Amino acid sequence: MADYSYLAVNEKGKQVKGTVDAPDSRAAMNLVRDRGLTVIKVTEATVLNKEIKIEFHKKVKARDIAVFCRQMSSILDAGISITEALDILAEQTEKKQLREAVETTRDNVAKGELLSDAMRQAGSVFPSILISLVQTGEESGSIAYSFERMAVHFEKQAKLSGLVKKAMVYPAVILAVAFAAVMIMSIVVIPQFADLFDSMGAELPLITRAVMGFSSFVIHRWYILLVIIIAIVGGLRYYLSTDKGRHVWGRILLKIPVFGDLSAKNASADFARTMSTLMSAGMPVTKGLEITAAAMKNVLFRDVLLEVKKDVEQGQPMSNMLKETGIFPPMVGNMVRIGEESGSVDAMLEKIADYYEEEVEMATEALTAVMEPLIIVVLGVVVGIIVLAIYMPMVSLYQNLDTL
Repeated sequence: MADYSYLAVNEKGKQVKGTVDAPDSRAAMNLVRDRGLTVIKVTEATVLNKEIKIEFHKKVKARDIAVFCRQMSSILDAGISITEALDILAEQTEKKQLREAVETTRDNVAKGELLSDAMRQAGSVFPSILISLVQTGEESGSIAYSFERMAVHFEKQAKLSGLVKKAMVYPAVILAVAFAAVMIMSIVVIPQFADLFDSMGAELPLITRAVMGFSSFVIHRWYILLVIIIAIVGGLRYYLSTDKGRHVWGRILLKIPVFGDLSAKNASADFARTMSTLMSAGMPVTKGLEITAAAMKNVLFRDVLLEVKKDVEQGQPMSNMLKETGIFPPMVGNMVRIGEESGSVDAMLEKIADYYEEEVEMATEALTAVMEPLIIVVLGVVVGIIVLAIYMPMVSLYQNLDTL
């Protein structure tokens, strides 16, 4: 996915600017049009033209959207009108951005607009898959059922995302704590021994000189270290914001031992769950593939699904193209083929999603179990090096005293 800046005209003839997240410029133009705007220009956002906004809690989480969908389904099933349902939810929604989106949607529905159109005009808060399912529900007269399916979809998505984040965040937190501990020892503890070692006048071991040198660098040249860290982080963030950077990172992520397999299973579960939800609501395969591709986090899977969409439009079976890409596990293509032969692709996709969600859950538990002792070992080695660097000169000092 990439950020695209747009210049458009609203229904009142006023020019508006903004950004959208889309796989390509064509999809970005479609997203802008879906908001009821007339497109003048769409360009990929860069550091120079990207609209800069400082916002907290910018993105509404999948769990919040799931709660919204679940409540909408329950209220509409009770026979309450859409406008009243939105009014109720606007009062009890705590997340500011979601509350404002609900209020905007309610106001537009009160003016006579369709719910799906009103949700499109509420900004980027409501995911495109939700808006598409609501539109399908409007056409079939089953809006409450559409919200119920979306609630299940986003609940499972939130659970899966939480599992993956847990597996990724835990090692990062431990390593951050280790880095902080090393910095504290370098600034507070090691300098106290440095004065003692200088008074000894003896030649220090290589490991001690290295640790002392690092400590001195951190104390007296900390700004250089800070600039290096900022440059690395800033450079990586900028590079990963480019299309090339996202593709490179996508390939690296899939090749990392353990994490690559976890990433592929997570993407397979996302693909299968989203496609199953869309197809079971009666959406055409090609439209479902387009929406699913836009929702994929890894750009490699996004590109593959867009290619699959083109081939399906030319009459090729979806299963064949999924198998030929080589990026999805073979089981995905094989089970989709069985679904195509039996006429139950949506049901088979749901089974694929259930299977890989369970696989991701087991993989994250196994990864956490392996990472914990591994990180402890790494911490032990780092602390051991520092202790050894301090201990070796002390031993040498005591030996010299014994010889006197």
